[in-house]
Amino acid sequence: MKFTFIKPNIGRMEHSLYVDEGRMEPLQLGVLAGLTPKDIEVKLYDDRMESIPFDETTDLVAITVETYTARRAYEIGEEYRKRGVPVIMGGMQATLLPEEVQEHADSVYTGDAEFRWLEVVEDAKNNRLKKVYNAPAGTPQPGTLTRRDIFEGKGYLPITLLQFGRGCRYTCHFCAISQYFDKTQYRRNIDEVLKEIDNQKRNFLFFVDDNLTSDHKAAKELFRELIPLKIKWVSQCCIDVTNDLQLMDLMMQSGCLGNVIGFESVTPSSLKEMKKGPGIIVDGEDYSTQISILRDYGHQTWGSFTLGHDHDTVDSIKMTLDFAMESKFIFAAFNILMPYPNTPLYKKLKSEKRLLFNDKWWLHPDYRFNHASFIPKQMSPSDLTEVTFFLRSKFNSISSIVKRSFDFKTNMRSPTRFGIYITYNPLFRKETFKKQDMRFGTQ
Repeated sequence: MKFTFIKPNIGRMEHSLYVDEGRMEPLQLGVLAGLTPKDIEVKLYDDRMESIPFDETTDLVAITVETYTARRAYEIGEEYRKRGVPVIMGGMQATLLPEEVQEHADSVYTGDAEFRWLEVVEDAKNNRLKKVYNAPAGTPQPGTLTRRDIFEGKGYLPITLLQFGRGCRYTCHFCAISQYFDKTQYRRNIDEVLKEIDNQKRNFLFFVDDNLTSDHKAAKELFRELIPLKIKWVSQCCIDVTNDLQLMDLMMQSGCLGNVIGFESVTPSSLKEMKKGPGIIVDGEDYSTQISILRDYGHQTWGSFTLGHDHDTVDSIKMTLDFAMESKFIFAAFNILMPYPNTPLYKKLKSEKRLLFNDKWWLHPDYRFNHASFIPKQMSPSDLTEVTFFLRSKFNSISSIVKRSFDFKTNMRSPTRFGIYITYNPLFRKETFKKQDMRFGTQ
């Protein structure tokens, strides 16, 4: 028996399918492959960089669906269904909006794969696939290692993806993760994390956790075990790590080079509105103390922002660029606030009749990547789109890359740090301009 796993693309540019030059291993499909019994042949096709052979014989197609890739995922699913091949779809979009996904698949899987995937396998073997499999959230990969041979030869960036936990204890109202995991972080057994590290070939790792340090005590336990391994790693964490210097010590000793940190906004009223929790700053304060601590530890920070909240103005958004430049972040993501389906933000905007594109921006043929999908309060949708792209353009300009590189506390602290900076900044600059205005799907 043969299963085909698909990682969908986002969509297409003016004349061709978008090719993601900064693509990373689709960890979720490696986990799924690891859960699949060895007597089943598994094949991965990554739509971000290769053609999908729709006519190749297979017994089941499993597609992971995110909101941004939903339109393309549905196109792929229809191609297989035309050929009589059963299609199951899972992932965050399936969990947030199962009714929609069900229209484009023979079966929908909601929740974490670990808990009912073997049931799917048995049902597929016996041609009795259920229409819906509802699984709970829980401990990631209990007793299961990621299968990484399916990634070979795909041209992924030379960094190994793995996970310690899923979820986060905070409840930011725009976040799909908090909606699904309900203020909880589910953590993997540390011994299994160490076995996962030992089972792969690289010493540069990316923990894809939504918030690696959500539980400070658990994070410290992990970091103590990582110290002897002499690895280098990056992840995502919260700014509240700077409130615990023992945690900072252990984190950096364990091989941390830096983290994505969701600052979201430099406007106190916007932070309060989004229920940011530890990201709250009040009028008259800023992030200067936290930034100083991160820099003193040599932490290469990737600042992440969401722009377009009800208290944001064009001028306050431009202040975000000043903050990112002054902080000399290694990278920065200036994201337009996106109402993901069934989040508190989505429900609020829908009730106020402020959603655009018939309330489903991810499927609308006129929507473009990195454009506003709702009506902001303090500006027009086009103003929000333009000012956000202005920030991306300026931060990723050649002059900005050069200016931020000369930072002896972070980027020039070691050859490894400088190598990461000088390798990935040009790549992200290229992707910034290439992806802007891109259509979702291909039809």
